[in-house]
Amino acid sequence: MMLFQTQHPWLLSSVGGILIGIAVSIVMVFNGKITGISGIFYRSVITPQKAQNWELSFLAGLLLGGTSLVFLTPSVFGVPATESLWISALAGLLVGFGTRLGGGCTSGHGVCGLSRLSPRSMAATCIFIGFGVLTTAMLRHWWAL
Repeated sequence: MMLFQTQHPWLLSSVGGILIGIAVSIVMVFNGKITGISGIFYRSVITPQKAQNWELSFLAGLLLGGTSLVFLTPSVFGVPATESLWISALAGLLVGFGTRLGGGCTSGHGVCGLSRLSPRSMAATCIFIGFGVLTTAMLRHWWAL
């Protein structure tokens, strides 16, 4: 029996979204900070002397939670990636560059910024989504030509 067995595919996504909302709300209420993963990662890994305990705990929770799910219910992650390690590494570097250039990531802008009605976050989120759609279209349709 699977840990997260459901008849409705949208149910796990909805629960995940609710948990993300609760987590960012807790960080905002108790720390007065926006939960942007790229900023938390940067302070914790790149400049660890600036990291706060809650940031290190937050990253540890993300890693432990994801790792636990891999072992408990690997099917929640869908189909394994088929891209090479080099393509994945390049994609990760481009995402990192984009988050530095855009002053935040999808969690900071898309979840926290939009909920605060930030115009900058609205623009950044539209750009994230737009380039995601464009990249998917290129990889699925034009790349095959």
